[in-house]
Amino acid sequence: MFKFIYFFMIVVAGTGGELCVSRAMKQTGEVKDFRPAAVVRVLLRALRIKWMWLGVGLMTMAFFSLLAVLSFEKVSFVVPVTALSYVAGALGGMFLLGERISLSRWTGIALVCVGVTLVFLGKG
Repeated sequence: MFKFIYFFMIVVAGTGGELCVSRAMKQTGEVKDFRPAAVVRVLLRALRIKWMWLGVGLMTMAFFSLLAVLSFEKVSFVVPVTALSYVAGALGGMFLLGERISLSRWTGIALVCVGVTLVFLGKG
């Protein structure tokens, strides 16, 4: 049972963290100057946005869940199953960030789902 909770945390918290960080970076603005001082200024602006901290916290939860799962499952099973985060990312981007997703991307996402299903069924 804990295995499914850990996988849920990896996919949902990891993707949620990425969505939060994406939102924070959109508020921060596009990075146009890559000189060290300019990059530091952008990072300092980003660290003032609550979405950045929420995203980092969620991604930390996902990372420690991944460590927990890797302590008792084979990496050849864990990594493909966590690919469900691509599905969650597309849905989150569409519903939470208002992104449009093309048919070719949906096709790729469907292929990921088929692949995860095959890996899960082949675990036995």
